Amino acid sequence: MTPDSTLVPAPLWKRLLPPVLAAALALGLAAALLSPSRNATTGGPLIGQPAPPFTLISLDNTPLSLTSLKGRPVVLNFWASWCVPCREEAPLFRELTDRQTGASRLAVIGILFQEPVEQNARDFIREFALAYPNLRDPQARTAIDYGVAGIPETVFIDRQGVIQFIDRGGLSRERLNNGLEKIGVPRL
Repeated sequence: MTPDSTLVPAPLWKRLLPPVLAAALALGLAAALLSPSRNATTGGPLIGQPAPPFTLISLDNTPLSLTSLKGRPVVLNFWASWCVPCREEAPLFRELTDRQTGASRLAVIGILFQEPVEQNARDFIREFALAYPNLRDPQARTAIDYGVAGIPETVFIDRQGVIQFIDRGGLSRERLNNGLEKIGVPRL
């Protein structure tokens, strides 16, 4: 370069474009990582897969294993007493279990998720008159096996032990019926 030559700076838009694009990409990635299923209420990689087996102890100290329910459709509901949507969907589970009859009926199972005070869960069950087993999940191992990211989450398992539907967030009657249909159980 000679002393007489001058450098002409690139236009402003060319200088700003790379950092603006990088910032937009970083913000989009951060939003996706912080709320991966913000709008996704159903689905997941376990659909069509055998349900992960478990044996857990109920609040009344009775062991229950998933394999003991073989041949029955199963609804697993991961919940906690402090969860507001869990309170909103509890009457649906009471109604669902109230209408079940016969040996091959639907099995509804509650699994406690990060419940800090077990008595709160007992009070919740009494308040909503829930008559199905509710199981302790120490260290949330079963929740991890089922990919639970938040609660409530409800897993619908068919008579063959295959996961057919997963619902995240509080169930409405319509969403509950969608899951029930997928496992061959009549709608509410």
